[in-house]
Amino acid sequence: MSYPLHVAFIWHQHQPLYKSPENGSSLVTSQQYRLPWVRLHGTKDYLDLVLLLEKYPKLHQTVNLVPSLILQLEDYVAGTAFDPYLTASLTAVEQLTREQKEFIIQHFFDANHHTLIDPHPRYAQLYYQRQEQGKQWCLANWKLSDYGDLLAWHNLAWIDPLFWHDPEIAAWLEQGRDFSLGDRQRIYSKQRQILGQIIPQHRKMQKSGQLEVTTTPYTHPILPLLADTNAGRVAVPQMTLPKQRFQWVEDIPRHLQKSWDLYVDRFGQDPRGLWPSEQSVSPEILPYIIKQGFKWICSDEAVLGWSLKHFFHRNAAGNVQQPQLLYRPYRLQTTAGDVSIVFRDHRLSDLIGFTYGSMPAKKAAADLIGHLQAIAKQQKESDDDQPWLVTIALDGENCWEFYPHDGKDFLETLYESLSHEPHIKLVTVSEFIDQFPPTATLKSEQLHSGSWVDGNFTTWIGDPVKNRAWDYLTAARQVLANHPEATEENNPAAWEALYAAEGSDWFWWFGEGHSSNQDAIFDQLFREHLHGIYLALNEPVPPYLYSPLEIHEARLDHRPEGFIHPNIDGKGDEQDWDRAGRIEVGGARGTMHNSSTIQRIWYGVDHLNFYVRVDFKTGAVPGQDIPPDLHLFWYYPERTMVNSSIPLAQVPDTAPLNYLFHHHLEVNLLSQSVQFRAAGDHHLWYPCATRAQVALDSCLEIAIPWADLQVPPDYPLRLILVLSDDGCFSSYVPENGLIPIDVP
Repeated sequence: MSYPLHVAFIWHQHQPLYKSPENGSSLVTSQQYRLPWVRLHGTKDYLDLVLLLEKYPKLHQTVNLVPSLILQLEDYVAGTAFDPYLTASLTAVEQLTREQKEFIIQHFFDANHHTLIDPHPRYAQLYYQRQEQGKQWCLANWKLSDYGDLLAWHNLAWIDPLFWHDPEIAAWLEQGRDFSLGDRQRIYSKQRQILGQIIPQHRKMQKSGQLEVTTTPYTHPILPLLADTNAGRVAVPQMTLPKQRFQWVEDIPRHLQKSWDLYVDRFGQDPRGLWPSEQSVSPEILPYIIKQGFKWICSDEAVLGWSLKHFFHRNAAGNVQQPQLLYRPYRLQTTAGDVSIVFRDHRLSDLIGFTYGSMPAKKAAADLIGHLQAIAKQQKESDDDQPWLVTIALDGENCWEFYPHDGKDFLETLYESLSHEPHIKLVTVSEFIDQFPPTATLKSEQLHSGSWVDGNFTTWIGDPVKNRAWDYLTAARQVLANHPEATEENNPAAWEALYAAEGSDWFWWFGEGHSSNQDAIFDQLFREHLHGIYLALNEPVPPYLYSPLEIHEARLDHRPEGFIHPNIDGKGDEQDWDRAGRIEVGGARGTMHNSSTIQRIWYGVDHLNFYVRVDFKTGAVPGQDIPPDLHLFWYYPERTMVNSSIPLAQVPDTAPLNYLFHHHLEVNLLSQSVQFRAAGDHHLWYPCATRAQVALDSCLEIAIPWADLQVPPDYPLRLILVLSDDGCFSSYVPENGLIPIDVP
């Protein structure tokens, strides 16, 4: 029988608990929020996603709504939630304190300026004043009307373009400036109006059958680590664990029951699917999921690969080899019963999450459909008599900030094309499993313990700061266990504070791996939730909870923290490179490069390009202070291929300069021209065509397409930068090893 290719989109909508507990309470009574992201993402990302889908009734999808998000949305709809951004927005500019003005200048541009600020002339004017003149200049020179307009635009820019036809919103966008307190109050009312439609719209579309709504453990904890923090060593045997072992498996059914009850109350039916927080699974958590009544869960292809002891290789186009292993549901067999599981295609999910936003909408949509058509062709040519299910699962909120018009153009183009694609059928996961129950099985003990980040838990445990946070949590959990009289019925504040502290988000930001300009607030919130446990139990608060877990300051060297999509204009836009890797060179270390004309190197990737940025000493002039030619040399470790030596005179015979390399990009800093070569036999180099982009202004920015390198996904490479003058070696960076990159 010939089947269409079934595709299940799962959009994960989640925000951590920004509510700050007061007097020992957490979710129950406190209405003071530290950060505004539930409100702002609520007006930009949750309602429009399903409203766009509703226009294409043939297309069915799944949306996951985390309970902690639902509860916070309801606070804002009720008008009982206030965050510092909202408080400032609703304050008459004449009454703003100096502290509030400093806060506004610092934080009311917290947005991707390319997509949310630059399209609005007045908002952009204020942004570039701050960037070019500095914060102190703004504080000294801005008029009250400047603050009033910034307060308004920070809220207006986060309203999704789908709602711009609303007469009031259209009038504000047209007005542009001179916003009054009354205007800002009405903007806030409009935000609440949009927020109030989110849950009813999801409920309506689930009832019509176009949408399946799923849930997550109550406050988004990583269940395998609640069961046992030693689970971290399954994927990383040498992981350094916290001093105290966290083993509170009894908290798992509590989180599941609370999410189940909230779901039934809001949606009038039992949930079927569970999105395990961070797609984290382990054999130990399965019986609790099954006993609670969930029918299916989802995780990542890396988890399936570990479980099957199979690495999913991809061809040059990025499509999975042996696709029949990935594109099917599995039945997990346990002594408590069975549950189905689907595994997402990691690369297709990441393309939407991290790359398509930097491409024209039509090209991006065509690329995704091209991948799906290629998979449909594989299915047709295979001897598999079972239908395939491609699962594309990702955050449904964070990626759209990097798309023009919040992804509206991309999604409409994608949905319009898919509506007329005869060989591709969009389904909910439950629809597919009901019609085609899993025929492949995994015994529970086969299931790998890992998450959707590299198939392990290192994002949340193993780092010294993350481990210290786990020790703090373990101590607080033990104090609660020492009070058996404190039940959820008679002391809900203690339990709600515990659930909040068990959420995954705090550990994401601690230590190495991820950073934002709000790390200190996440640190504070985590400690406040722990603080709430002790207060609710009338126990003394440990002194360490009054001090930050780590010093929150700008870091020097660090690895990339995510995909980047910089505009190659030589400007070095701070937002373009904020997730890039960084290597400090000149003046940052007391070694041979103290006098280097290169101050630092930035590097990163997306699915299209490899990016390098070089910051030179201020005022340095190419051809005078800086040698005129910069060379990029890279090779591929543990790969057999033709390599050649650096084609420059006077190259020192020391590592890594005496390595052999496979690709060479030469950039002339005077003309900004490039030459690209590949290694050949007899240590020769042969010219190749290239689409590399180069721009030199306040810094040097380079983009090298992966297509130039002709290497498949998951390929490792190592890079070195060499300066030369008239064909002679001058210097190289970095001094302490090659730059490591993996093709995504």
